[in-house]
Order: sequence, then structure tokens, then C-alpha cells
Amino acid sequence: MITLRQGILLFAFLHALLWMASCQQASEAREQPPAIAKLPTGEFIRQDLRFLLQQHTTNESTDSLRSSLFMYKPLQAFYQSKNFEPVWVDTGYWTRPALQLMAYIDTAAFDGLFPEDYHQDRLTSLKTLFAKDSLGRINGALWTEAEMMLTDAAMRIVYDLKQGRLKPDSLHWRHDSSRYLSFFAKHVSGILETGDVNLYMGSLQPQWPVYREIRRAIPDFLTSMDTTQYSYIPFPYQKSDSTDSIRFVRNLRLRLIEEGYAALSKKPLPDSQQLAMVLSDYQKKKNLVVDGKAGPSVVRSLNMTDRMKRAFIAISLDKIKELPDSVPDTYVWVNLPSFQLQAWEMDTLSFVSRIIVGKPVTPTPEITSKISDLVIYPTWTVPPGIIQKEMLPGLKRNPGYLARKGLNLYNHKGESVDPASIDWSKYKKAIPFKIQQGSGDDNALGVIKFNFDNPHFVYLHDTNQRYLFKNKQRALSHGCVRVQEWSALAALISRNDSLRLKPGDSLRFTTDSVHHWIAAKQKNRVLVKHPVPLFIRYLSCEGRDGQMIFYDDIYQVDKKLKERFFATR
Repeated sequence: MITLRQGILLFAFLHALLWMASCQQASEAREQPPAIAKLPTGEFIRQDLRFLLQQHTTNESTDSLRSSLFMYKPLQAFYQSKNFEPVWVDTGYWTRPALQLMAYIDTAAFDGLFPEDYHQDRLTSLKTLFAKDSLGRINGALWTEAEMMLTDAAMRIVYDLKQGRLKPDSLHWRHDSSRYLSFFAKHVSGILETGDVNLYMGSLQPQWPVYREIRRAIPDFLTSMDTTQYSYIPFPYQKSDSTDSIRFVRNLRLRLIEEGYAALSKKPLPDSQQLAMVLSDYQKKKNLVVDGKAGPSVVRSLNMTDRMKRAFIAISLDKIKELPDSVPDTYVWVNLPSFQLQAWEMDTLSFVSRIIVGKPVTPTPEITSKISDLVIYPTWTVPPGIIQKEMLPGLKRNPGYLARKGLNLYNHKGESVDPASIDWSKYKKAIPFKIQQGSGDDNALGVIKFNFDNPHFVYLHDTNQRYLFKNKQRALSHGCVRVQEWSALAALISRNDSLRLKPGDSLRFTTDSVHHWIAAKQKNRVLVKHPVPLFIRYLSCEGRDGQMIFYDDIYQVDKKLKERFFATR
């Protein structure tokens, strides 16, 4: 028989075993001092944050939580500066900024972000759990998790809105740890103090008109977005390889059937006439050049699904984040895929011009510079790259090549040289001569050239092939930008100088003087007193009147960026 004393001892022993087992289970969930669990929720979270962010543990649960955080180092520094006080939760309740931040995450797509990048699913499930489960609501460890995830989400959002996602966190910035860490601390504190999360997030974003218009067009795009996962057409393919060619036609056929061309489903391989008819119809619908051929522009269009477009929107917005913070009063904006130049004055669009840009094999580079001078009736000095790729092979075939092109050869003294007197076979790349085209109506640069500092031998200019401006696809040059409305551009530059004129100064030129020089066929070079900022950029989409306009990714730049930075989107 068990005595009362033995019974008490046995009960105490069993209770101790149960307590040790429960402690072991809690330890397996997260290693922490048992005393923490006895503290009030607010104090528990503070102690738990200290424990998680100061101690090194190898617990599976703790490691899993840490690995889910994108901004662990800044997050750790932030809470150390706050003495580990929670900022988003308060004794079993969400603070107002926390609720606002979670609401912002749910609508982050309107700013070109992907909500799933900011713990949306986990935060939503925790919010639901705390609202419906009384036991879950008193689980301090879950509140700590929510606290850390909200801070992590806030830090990643401000980084993505302010810096963009197209550079893997710049190493030079990370090396400047004080600047790096203070960036996040400053903006998280700003979110908490402003009282309006949406307003604060808006203040982080660029004020450029092009950004504003893309952002304004996003809601309409998302409302009608087709989220279907369509088949992809690998391109280019080996036309000389019959197997690869057949594979391409099959992929093309499948993708066109997905577009609604059901007639192609009747045969495994459509005949060329049927395929040409379908492609012509597709090209008409998409406002492409109609030739009935499955060329690069058709394949790019078919591969440009709404999911791809959403990534391109994000890429375009992030490119604009790389521009200067302040928007100039007057500037020239060139968007290469749009084949357009825009002139802006005081946040107002002054005029738009069609342009011709570099071919895919000779792409126009992205440039930030200032238009510094105008040249009336310019000569054209052929850049080294064109000499190597085109002129030198032509001269090796026939020394009369330059004469047929209206070009002249000069030595380093500026003396004319007969191409037939040179043994061109001994030159592989560079040549010790200058190839130049004289000024005049037949000059490739036309009647006017706009110079700006850049290392690429690129400039804006008129052209002697003005008929090409009527083409839809205008990636046709060696890299320079041909401007249809060059007269309006000259007027803008003159007007900018006039508006900034100081007492005692005089204008160096006017629009009338430019036209006078051209009419008189008078060569002239005029320095611009107040150089006009120029931005040549590559955006595959723009907003217009609340609608998103997408352009052909002519250089495949955004396709590569999508594969690198948004592969899963």
C-alpha cells in the first residue's frame, strides 16, 4: 500500500516529468529561457527579440525564422537601437501602423511590387489566427514572429521603392555599414512616425512624369490582367537544323492556338500558306509590320504574356529609380523602344518627335548627358566601330567603296588620301586614317547635329533618309538617334537659353538664326550657354492617359533583366 507521503512524492515526481517533457517540447520549438514564458506578452516579445537577435542558436525553428528574413542585419541593428522594444504589436494587439503596413502589402502591386516578396501569406495567416484562435492570440512566440516579419517587410519595401531591385545590393553600399544600416532605421522610423503608411511609401518614389504615368496605368492593367500560364517559344532557333526548325514550328503553332487560332489544331504541322495567313492576321491585331513571317518581333509579341508584362512594368519603374532624385525644369527624354523623343518644360510635355534608333546589332546606349552645342551642316566622321565592321571589309573588297558611299579618306594631317594607294589587307581593326562625309543635304547627319558628351560617338541629328520616319519599326541606325522634329528641338534649346538670360547677356542663337543658316547653307557651330539635360533610356512600357502601353523589347534588354531578377514572376 502506498502511504500518503509516498503518494505525494510520486505525484511530485510525475509532475516533474511532465514539466520537463513540456519544457523539452518548448525548447524544440525555440530555445529560450523558461522564465520568458512567464512574462507578460509585451515584455515576452522584448525578451524574445533580444534572445533571437543577440544569441547564436542552432535550433531548427529559430534558424527557419531567421532564414525567412531578407534584412536580418539591418533588422538586428534596428532592434538593438530600440532596446528590443516591439514597434508593431502591443500586448496581443496590432498597432495602427502594423495594420496600415499589412494593408499596403496587400495592394503593393499598384506600386509595381510583388506582395509575396513581403511575407504576405504568413502575415495574413497570423492575422487570421490571432483574430479567430484565442490560444493562438496568447502565443507570444507567434507575436514575435509577426513583429520581426513586419519590420523585415517594411525594410524590403522601402529598399525596393527607393533603390529598386535591378542591382544586387550594391557592395560598396554594404561596405559602408553605417550608411547601409541607417537607411533602413531611418525609413522604418519614418513609417512608424508619419501616421500614414501609404503617404510615406508614396514619398519614397520618383517624381518623374514617366514614373507617375506608369504608376497611374497599373490599376487598369491589373484589373484586366490575364494570369494564364502560356507556352513559351524558344528563339532564335537553328534554321539549318531541320529538327530545330520543326520544333520551332510546333511551339509556334501551340502558342497561336492559345491565342485563339483554332484552325491550326487540325494538323500537327500547318502548311506554310495557312501559317502565313494566321501570322498576318496576328500582326494586324498587334500593330506589327505585316509580312506573314515568324520573325523576332512576332515571337517577342507572342512571348509577351501579361505575366511577362507585369515584370516589365516592375523593371521599367526600377530603371526610373536610377535617375537623379530631382527632375530638371527643362530636359529631353528619349525612350528607345518607343521610337520617341519627348521635350519637357516645367513638368509639361512640350513636344514629341519620332526618332530612329540603333539596330539590334548596333544598339543605341543608355546615356545621361547634356546637349552642349549645335552644328549646322555638319560633317560626319565615321566612328571606329563602323570602320572596323563595315568600312574596312568594304575597302578590302574594292578601294572604290568609299567613293560609292560619298565618303573621303584623310591622313592625320587632314590631307586627302586616295584609297586605291593603300594596301588595306595589312589592317585588321584600326586604321591610321579618318573617314569623313562632307556637309550638305546628302550627309547622313542631315542639316543639323546636337552634340552631348558621351564615350560612344553618339549624338542626336537630322537625316538624309527622312522617309524612314514613317516606318513602325525604326531600329535602323548605327547607334545615333535621328530626330524628325529637329527644328522643335533647336527651338527648345534656344528658348531655354532665353529664359535663363541674365542682364547684360546676349543670345547666341535663335530659332530664326538656325533656319537662316540652313537656308543659306551656312556651316555653323553654336555653343549652348545653358546645356539641356538629356536622358536616353530603355523602357519597354509607358503609361498614357491611364492606359499601359507596351513596346517591342528591341534589344532584348528587359527579357534578360526579367530572367535575372524576376525569374519566378
